[in-house]
Amino acid sequence: MKIAGLVKSSLVDYPGLVACVLFVPGCNYDCFYCHNRDLLENAPALLDLGTIDAFLQKRQGVLDGVVVTGGEPTLQPDLVPFLQHLKTYGYRLKLDTNGSTPMILQQVLDSGLCDYVAVDYKAPASRYREICGMKADPAAVLDTIERLRDSGVAFEVRTTVIPQLTRQDLLQMAQELPVLPRYVLNRYRPPETYHPWDQEKVNVPPYTAEEIHTLAGWLQKNQPNILG
Repeated sequence: MKIAGLVKSSLVDYPGLVACVLFVPGCNYDCFYCHNRDLLENAPALLDLGTIDAFLQKRQGVLDGVVVTGGEPTLQPDLVPFLQHLKTYGYRLKLDTNGSTPMILQQVLDSGLCDYVAVDYKAPASRYREICGMKADPAAVLDTIERLRDSGVAFEVRTTVIPQLTRQDLLQMAQELPVLPRYVLNRYRPPETYHPWDQEKVNVPPYTAEEIHTLAGWLQKNQPNILG
């Protein structure tokens, strides 16, 4: 398993738990607002797995969970064995994914190793490739979400409310999604690293926190468990 980054303690990445966060390199999407672009485009120095093991052993009883994020973790061929290894330390495990590989996600669900999954739903289906790149397939993401609904595993869906998403886009997304146990609208923050040709997109003023809260209230009819 390739690990390119580690946050030793986080109160926000795993709802209700104190967790460390492991970042894998590589992604099949190319979202202009990605905050982990260095993991996607460069060849980041990989962390020694022995060092990670020593850290996880030391923090037993201090940390509640481990979050595996990226990049896109489901592109790693040994994801399930790695989750199995993490589970031996007794941690609760959370997986962050863009939802692009439902069959791999199914393997994770079938393993029974993952306690929580967060999936990004980034745009209405008609604009998915525009926002995420030509490799993006909204049908695959919706398939992933349906599999999660059937699995019994706790999960949430997240949307970063980039300024390019209109009110009508957000309504369409809320209608395309099944009713979710938890749907989180996250505020857009301009990335520090981006393609030069995305400068204009990056500089568009973001929605305010108050505007996102208002949007969440407006979408509550379609997604009653929305947070924003």
